[in-house]
Amino acid sequence: MRPAHFFSLLAAMMLTVSLAAAPQPAWADAQQQQSFSVWHQMDDCAKEANKQFPDHTPEGNAKREAARQACLRAHRLPVTAPVAPSPPR
Repeated sequence: MRPAHFFSLLAAMMLTVSLAAAPQPAWADAQQQQSFSVWHQMDDCAKEANKQFPDHTPEGNAKREAARQACLRAHRLPVTAPVAPSPPR
């Protein structure tokens, strides 16, 4: 066997081994896909409520939160408690 042929064969073998040992891309399993779908739907409800009631007055905030909760219930999604603003320091 000629040295040039030997080195090309060795390089091909090393390339094959390195490709086989390379990490495979991660894929989300079915439960993660379902969670992503639910989070996306919840985000859509929040965006829609924000479009309906864009003003940030106390009255607008209450209406927006009620619209978000109604959307979550209509789509049979988990209804979360509203996040109260933190008190000023």
